[in-house]
Amino acid sequence: MLHPDWQATLSVAHRHSLDFLNGLPDRPVHAANADHRQLMDALGGPIPEGPTDASEVIESLALGAEPGLVATPSGRFFGFVIGGSTPAALAADWLTGVWDQNAGLAVAAPAASAVEEVAGSWLVDILGLPSQVSFGLVTGAQMANFTALAAARHQLLADLGWPVEEAGLFGAPRIRVLAGSSRHDSIDRALRFLGLGTEAVVEIGTDAAGRMRPDDLAAEFSRNGGPTIVCAQAGGVNGGSVDPLTEICTATHERGGWVHVDGAFGLWAAASPRLRDQVEGVELADSWTTDAHKMLNVPYDSGLVFCAHPDAHRAAMQVRAAYLVQAEEGGPREALDYNPEFSRRARGFVVYAALRALGRSGVADLVEQRCALAARFASLLAPVEGVEVIQPVTLNQVMVRFHSPDGDHDAHTRRVIQAIQDDGTCWMSGTVWQDQAAMRISVANWSTDESDVDRSVEAIIRCHSAAALA
Repeated sequence: MLHPDWQATLSVAHRHSLDFLNGLPDRPVHAANADHRQLMDALGGPIPEGPTDASEVIESLALGAEPGLVATPSGRFFGFVIGGSTPAALAADWLTGVWDQNAGLAVAAPAASAVEEVAGSWLVDILGLPSQVSFGLVTGAQMANFTALAAARHQLLADLGWPVEEAGLFGAPRIRVLAGSSRHDSIDRALRFLGLGTEAVVEIGTDAAGRMRPDDLAAEFSRNGGPTIVCAQAGGVNGGSVDPLTEICTATHERGGWVHVDGAFGLWAAASPRLRDQVEGVELADSWTTDAHKMLNVPYDSGLVFCAHPDAHRAAMQVRAAYLVQAEEGGPREALDYNPEFSRRARGFVVYAALRALGRSGVADLVEQRCALAARFASLLAPVEGVEVIQPVTLNQVMVRFHSPDGDHDAHTRRVIQAIQDDGTCWMSGTVWQDQAAMRISVANWSTDESDVDRSVEAIIRCHSAAALA
């Protein structure tokens, strides 16, 4: 049996890990120290003809990758709704890699199975979802949306006597999907994967904040019938808006439809007594998605899917094979029955550690503080000449537009965004809102504090002023 020198190799990784983490407060947030070609030259070349010492490989990897690392765990990274990693979550992720458990089957990973079941029940509790819901841990909101919509597809077609998992979709009743124009693209992508197609989508009118209009939804129901999925949002990707969930769920269920809530980050408002009214009615839906690697601040990747109809969830995902050793009815929960993957990283350890370290009050504080810091961004930027905060801040998203003396506000906004990204103090991403260029500020990192916001605002104003004079 081989006896590798774990101590030497892991010590190299540990040293570089701490150097990176301890350096985050002073590190420029961008990755401007090397371009793609330089990184390829440093890390590439022909594959070695023979073995290389493991410690040497890790040392070389860390040094070669370092110039191309974006400081996404920094408290001043505000792009794409990317959170950081709390100490407990990161440490659990290290253990997850060391333990190397395949969490697909309970027999192959008993501890992973038990921890995932505990973590799932805790999530259902703090998010205020019905106690009987099923859950799955997947890569992110993309696969969570896929899984939830697969359960919806199963249920709606089963109600019409069509066994979609056996018969497929050829000749099946057509399912329509009602969704707002500001929905996340992962919804359309999931529909492609499921064979429903993006032509199944009927866009429902939205208001100035991007919220679905209940009257437009009712009008569409009155015009057409048939099996229907309504995709609502809890936290629009731009301004963070939340659809009127109670009205949507009531109207849809009256007509036998399925409501899916895409709550990649906004569903976490349900964990806060102060913010829960922002997602009022969310518990009435049929399925939900969110990401633990956003507001819960666990390492990538960690998506979550919940379903109010466990039988439909399981029917859409489950698999049986002679070589698989699966628990009998009443035995341990088989994660394989609730996820698209066979082999799967044991993500439950990380989610469990994050929840146990924070507790109910800690999760609420984490969410509330991110939203309060987003409001601070808006309050500091709104009075600045030439800066427009496009929508009132309701959750953790701020959308900003920059006005130019020459009247070309789109070009100026894009120049400011690029200047901010190049500056390195903070990092925000651009978007287009109602055909106008804008900048998104997404506050999701547990380590962000008021000083990070104030320092970032100073950089934003500086870049805006410089771009106006250019």
